[in-house]
Parts: sequence; structure tokens; C-alpha cells
Amino acid sequence: MRTKWQIGDSLRVTRNVRDDGTFPGAFRGDLLVRRGRVGHVVDIGTFLFDQIIYSLHFIEEDRVVACREEELIGLDEPWAESRFETRERVLSARALSIDGEVRVPVGATGEILKVLRDVPGGVAYHVHFECLPGRPLIVRETALDEVAEKEARIENTHA
Repeated sequence: MRTKWQIGDSLRVTRNVRDDGTFPGAFRGDLLVRRGRVGHVVDIGTFLFDQIIYSLHFIEEDRVVACREEELIGLDEPWAESRFETRERVLSARALSIDGEVRVPVGATGEILKVLRDVPGGVAYHVHFECLPGRPLIVRETALDEVAEKEARIENTHA
């Protein structure tokens, strides 16, 4: 197997890295490194003979975390920061229409299926809304709210 990067290279992690139960002092599911952070390769190995694993030192977190090659990009590769990550729950910030018919009302709950960082005009997402089962939509970041953010606004209007 050929490695794409070498020890000492600076790389960006493309997704949130969570503990799989093997990180000392953390619990399964704990966030270890947030997407977009830059780490430096300190070791290279393999997993199950077919996956290249890079151990990166993330200085801001003061952690060395193992990442699969597909979770990393070089600093020279394009990167667009996003508000949301795959599997996050979101709310529609505005009504969404298909062929002129509102299919997703304001405040509808959905789940991010995929982050689309390379679309013209900025970050967008594949979102599955509960009110539109089996029909994921591509939605711009500006048309979505965080679940907690929206709930806080609703609470403030009732206070």
C-alpha cells in the first residue's frame, strides 16, 4: 500500500472524530477532534491490512488521534467550513418548495445525510425531513437552523 502523505505533513480532518471506545480517558462517542482542524502526521500504520491509518498530533486539542486516509485532506485542497455535520438534527429556517408547492414548512425537523462542500454558492446538505419521508432534499446552509437555536428563539418569544 502506498501512503498519500508522510510524517511531518500537515493535514485537515474532514469530519468530526469521535472515540470508538479505544481512546484512553474518553468515553465512546466523545468528540476528540472537530472537523476542519489541522494536525501533523507523527506515525503511519495500517488497520486490517487494507486501511492506511495516520496518527496526527492536533496541537490545539493536545491529542494524538488516529485517522483513516479518507478522513483527511491536504492543506492545499479546498475546504469549506460548515455549520452542520452528517447525522445532526436540524430545523428548516424557511418553507421549502418543490415545483411551487410547499413541502417542508418552517420549523420542520430533519437530519443531515451528507455535507456538500463543493457546490457553487457555498455549503449545502442532503437533508431528510420527517414531513417528507423517503425524499431527501439538497438544502442551502442558510435555509437551516440548529435545533437548540430554534428552540431557544421559541422560548424567548413565549417569555
